[in-house]
Amino acid sequence: MSWAIKNRMARFIKPKTGHTVILAVDHGYFLGPTTKLENPAKTIGPLIPYTDALFITRGVIRNCITPETSPPVVLRVSGGTSILTELSNEAITTNIQEALRLNAAAVGMSIFVGSSNEKQTLMNLANYVNEAEQYGMPVMAVTAVGKEMSRDARYLALACRIAAELGASFVKTYYCDDFEKVVEGCPVPLVIAGGKRMNTEKDVFQTVYDAIQAGAIGVDMGRNIWQNEYPIPMIKAMRSIVHGKATVQEAQDIFEKSKKG
Repeated sequence: MSWAIKNRMARFIKPKTGHTVILAVDHGYFLGPTTKLENPAKTIGPLIPYTDALFITRGVIRNCITPETSPPVVLRVSGGTSILTELSNEAITTNIQEALRLNAAAVGMSIFVGSSNEKQTLMNLANYVNEAEQYGMPVMAVTAVGKEMSRDARYLALACRIAAELGASFVKTYYCDDFEKVVEGCPVPLVIAGGKRMNTEKDVFQTVYDAIQAGAIGVDMGRNIWQNEYPIPMIKAMRSIVHGKATVQEAQDIFEKSKKG
């Protein structure tokens, strides 16, 4: 890994803890104006002081994020599909020059291992890594899971390892039972996704805690933060686990106290 890639990653993977809290706000690229993200600026703005980076599209950066207050950016560079079509049929939407113009700390794209478009999305990753390496730009692979794919350790370990083999600097994946096997088989750092809203805040905290204990370096979550009725207490509590080694109960206490405050 080059000096420039390490330097960029250190902007959002905090050297003091080796961990990160990334706020995912890229959902509109395939979901449209999803609940609580209809007005991105209104949703994202209050959370900026508590996140280490934003996972975001160029359109939302340009129109909804103030340059002077923006945290580091992980720029989504794949897309071209929506929930109305085959999600795995993604292409590259944003080139490396645009990522550099937007001063991105990293770029991110989805891969769909096991789908009919597997090769296409894996070649998207490989080709982007080839180009990004020339500029010292880290690439995050997102192990997206289609309707026909399971979120078990065997599948996720396969997807994460392939992403690492193709040159991804770090990988975003889902937490699952036996997650330590996914971590052990992947030679680059892993962050976990949140996916759809979980039933309770405690479910979220337990997932984050278990993932960190199993070797994940952090989270890249969205809906389980900004769709919560109390998004700031939610992200504060999450940070306490990721960066502060808090227990699930301690995180729950922080959430309740911050909610009252």
